[in-house]
Amino acid sequence: MTKLLKNFSYLAAAGALAVAAVLSSHQALAQGKPPLKIGAYLSVTGPAAYLGSGAMKTLEMVVDSINAAGGIDGRKLELVRYDDESDPARANTLVKRMLDNDGVQVLIGGSTTGTTMSAAPLVERAGVPMLSLAGGTVIIDPVKKFVFKMNQTDAMAITRLYEHMLKNKITTIGVLAGTDAFGRACLGAAQKLAPEKGVKIARDESFNVKDTDMTAQLTNLRQAPGVQAILNCGFGEPAVILTKNYRQLGITLPHYGTHALASDTFVKLAGAAAEDMVMTNGPILVWDQLPANDPLQGVVQAYVKSYQTKYGEAPSYFAGNAHDAMLAIREAVQRAGSVEPGKLRDALEASSFKGVTGPFQMSATDHVGLSAASLRIVQVKNGRWKLVE
Repeated sequence: MTKLLKNFSYLAAAGALAVAAVLSSHQALAQGKPPLKIGAYLSVTGPAAYLGSGAMKTLEMVVDSINAAGGIDGRKLELVRYDDESDPARANTLVKRMLDNDGVQVLIGGSTTGTTMSAAPLVERAGVPMLSLAGGTVIIDPVKKFVFKMNQTDAMAITRLYEHMLKNKITTIGVLAGTDAFGRACLGAAQKLAPEKGVKIARDESFNVKDTDMTAQLTNLRQAPGVQAILNCGFGEPAVILTKNYRQLGITLPHYGTHALASDTFVKLAGAAAEDMVMTNGPILVWDQLPANDPLQGVVQAYVKSYQTKYGEAPSYFAGNAHDAMLAIREAVQRAGSVEPGKLRDALEASSFKGVTGPFQMSATDHVGLSAASLRIVQVKNGRWKLVE
């Protein structure tokens, strides 16, 4: 029993069940409840690997911890996991396999807007809930019955960035966006919100995911009349190239990015070119800078320290999204008293908990349950993250 309580300590710090519930779970396990099968398809390799690799590690860590503590509602967890290699077509194939052959009752994925949207029609037809870890607003707007999202939308990120720009008297910007699903969604959000927030987009440019040089697009933006800053609506390898080209051209305009970029991996790959970039993110990147009265401090620090202890590295924002997906599933199983997909869906729609990404409050009209205010503004300073606001 001592070992049981020790294994359970991580989840307790993150708002897990009381010890009495663990004892109840063990009693239920003895009665032979079938396991809960969770399917995960994430970008462990490929251009979006920095999104999916840490997320998969988190799922493995949390599943192991929950099982060591007796499972959820007396059920052990089985994690059926696949690497979609950052490819929407492969993601579609994998989700079909998990639905048709593996018998999963709930899905976590994809890591990108493209891989998520390729699978959304499948889960809607199958009636199996899916919790996406991607950023695009299109994932949950319009609301899809069985699709949920575990991080802030691109529109929320743009809202926070525009607020920061306006505080610094930046009203005219240029935007460089990828032609992938997230890039299109991010650009669309920037264009839609600009007149509402009092920001003017003087010019926008695009790049393909396989482009290896973006100096022409950046030059066009720099030369556009009145441009005071540039917004980078990209992620992965192309965004790193863009950032390096930014420095090579000697552009001194403020460089903004969304939470799709804010990771230690991005800073490592972009190097000095990332210095002074301003981005949105959850509290994970600056966990050790959170004030003592921050309502998320406890759950964030417990998760970060557990991840660091197990893997010898800091978790990313995207890894934290996976942590919150598991919290949502655990809460849904407890509320529903069932692992039937339809009942899990209904319970997920009523999710209310404090995650490491932010405080979640989902509803029938809101399948993300987060607000723009839950995002922090961070900046790269001396190769490290600084909490700005």
